[in-house]
Amino acid sequence: MNKRAYGFLQEHVLPVLVCVGLAWAISGTSWMQRLETVTLDLITQYRVRFQKPPDPRIVTVAIDDDSIEAYGRWPWDRKVHARFLYSMSFGKPAAVVWDILFLEPSPEGESDDSMQAAASQLGGRVIFGAYATDDDPQQPPPLPSANQPLVRIEGDQNLLPSSQFAMRPVLKFQSVGLTAFCDTPPGRDGVRRHVPMLLRIGDQVYPSLSLQSVMLYYNVQPRQVRVVLGDAIYLESDTRPLRIPIDEGGLYLINYRYGTKESNMARFSMLTESYRLNYVEETPQENLFPVQDKILLVGQVSTGLSDNGLTPFGAETPLVLVHANVMDNILNEDYAHRSASWPVLLGASLLGLVGLVFLAKRRLYLQAFYAFGVPVLYLALAAYCWIRLSLWLPLLWPVLGFGGLQVFMIVRQLVREQRAKQQIKGMFGTYVSPALVNRMIESGKSPELGGHEENITAYFSDIQSFSTLAEKLPPDRLVVLMNEYLTACTDIIQQEGGTLDKYIGDAVVAMFGAPLPLPDHALRACVASQRIHLKLLELRRNWKAAGEQWPAIVHEMQSRIGLNSGPVIVGNMGSSTRFNYTMMGDNVNLAARMESGAKSWGVYSMCTEATKTACESHGPGQVFFRALGRIVVKGRTTAVPIYEIVGLGEHVTDRTRDCVRLFEEALNRHYARDWDGALELFRRSEPLEPNQPGVTPGVFGNPSRIYIQIVQRYQIAPPAAGWEGEYVMTEK
Repeated sequence: MNKRAYGFLQEHVLPVLVCVGLAWAISGTSWMQRLETVTLDLITQYRVRFQKPPDPRIVTVAIDDDSIEAYGRWPWDRKVHARFLYSMSFGKPAAVVWDILFLEPSPEGESDDSMQAAASQLGGRVIFGAYATDDDPQQPPPLPSANQPLVRIEGDQNLLPSSQFAMRPVLKFQSVGLTAFCDTPPGRDGVRRHVPMLLRIGDQVYPSLSLQSVMLYYNVQPRQVRVVLGDAIYLESDTRPLRIPIDEGGLYLINYRYGTKESNMARFSMLTESYRLNYVEETPQENLFPVQDKILLVGQVSTGLSDNGLTPFGAETPLVLVHANVMDNILNEDYAHRSASWPVLLGASLLGLVGLVFLAKRRLYLQAFYAFGVPVLYLALAAYCWIRLSLWLPLLWPVLGFGGLQVFMIVRQLVREQRAKQQIKGMFGTYVSPALVNRMIESGKSPELGGHEENITAYFSDIQSFSTLAEKLPPDRLVVLMNEYLTACTDIIQQEGGTLDKYIGDAVVAMFGAPLPLPDHALRACVASQRIHLKLLELRRNWKAAGEQWPAIVHEMQSRIGLNSGPVIVGNMGSSTRFNYTMMGDNVNLAARMESGAKSWGVYSMCTEATKTACESHGPGQVFFRALGRIVVKGRTTAVPIYEIVGLGEHVTDRTRDCVRLFEEALNRHYARDWDGALELFRRSEPLEPNQPGVTPGVFGNPSRIYIQIVQRYQIAPPAAGWEGEYVMTEK
């Protein structure tokens, strides 16, 4: 594995694996699962506002507070139930399902007889509740024809909820209806989220109350039921084949939708007079609740009775609604699905990796926005999936893993930023201005170690005749002079956003556009060069005013500056123990040639065409240039157009502008080999030159004078054919 790949794994992949993987690992703990189910309960309670109406084929017949008040203390005389069954027989329901246990014979046998007779009127469309127990009920076995077990079962039946015995209704009721198990045991946290669809009694497997109700509704016989544990229960009906998902233990995840006041299923009270009287009298009225082809689910909903329990809707939810929800799920094939862990794990890892790769070096507020935004979007997605798709996505561990990763990323970024600030201040505090250091810190972009390509303007300056000056000054005075001069130069460079590269004796080397990019680096460099000349003019006046403190040569001190723009290599370069932030490349060398070549053309600021073009594109008119020709510098073979930086536009006089106009006209004649025309124009521009020998301190020539000499030589010995105006430099 190469170093880059190893660094990527260590920097990005490892934190993701640790944070997200650890969160996924603890998702299997009991306390985390408890929290997951609590959050699902909250969404379940919320989604009742957005879901579709309950299935009208299921009607809950409520033994409610009004019924208890009307009929007296529970349990009622079974004649009340008999009257209800008899009246319902006229409505022709698909099934009457009792989530009530009739385990003991009535003290008055005639009450059981009347209920048996009423149930028989429904032609076997009645289901009585039973429940499993390990205590011997000491009652006769059920009639052979009462309930047939399910026999087509694939999988380990030992995983099914099982008991040795069953508490079934009295034999009279078994003879006229079916028996099914209404067990709804709570989970480990006391909440009923799963119900057994199958119960093993001894060595026989029987359907639950909900499953038996659906089987009766679709006329599915036990032989038409195929069970694949860990997959589904298949009702292989000719009219409506169904697949009911279950786990290995035959448990069904309830897709709760109805159980609050806002979501109650259609129901009526056992007290409803219309059913007790009008059906019996066979005089249906318009206000009667239609029950034809419906499943009537009879159960206790009174708060004073015992058949209430803890569900996602609350601690006192009538348990008859558990069966109602399961039946509604099956009839509409509206099943809850629990998402596998691996897609969520993969998604959280990818999102975390994206954040580390693309945001690790971004501003802190972007990281914080991502850290909070992604979990909020995921929570919204999870809520949508449960509300609309009945898909249960894990909520807490993905958010916990992703959130932990974001905390790690933000803390790491804070530490890195603090280190970077100290590093930047340490590395660049003496090279660039404090303002630029602060900009580098605020940008959040650390300087790259090693070299990288950057588009900059290289700056070189040197003092004219420095050797002669140094010879005439004692060392201590020379140090004072140079400190004052170099301080002035450096301050201006830094004020314009430049970076000091190095001092080489009297020479100043700087760059504009690194370590922070500057779109207008050429303009800044040109402006800095002219400000330095103006500052040097001020210094010369001060030195001259100091009298004998400084010799005459100091009063005439001039500085030459060369500039070039283009791509170069910048970075920390040197040995492993000592390095310097510097620049290198052909464009750097060309800038140095501009500084040294300025002497040959009698100017004090010279630049390439690249610098002039870039400068004028960002600040047209701010800097005034003069074309000096095309030269081939030493070490290169192609000609480079060069320009004098005459001055800042606001300072250039009309006299100087006339000089430049005449000079450039003469230069064009020169390119055209019109030696006489060029000579005449150069002689006209020469008196207008701003720098005149004997007038301007330290000046020994100017461009017009130099070109007069060149043209005069060409008049005697013209250049060879193919010459395009270039002048070959023989010195660096």
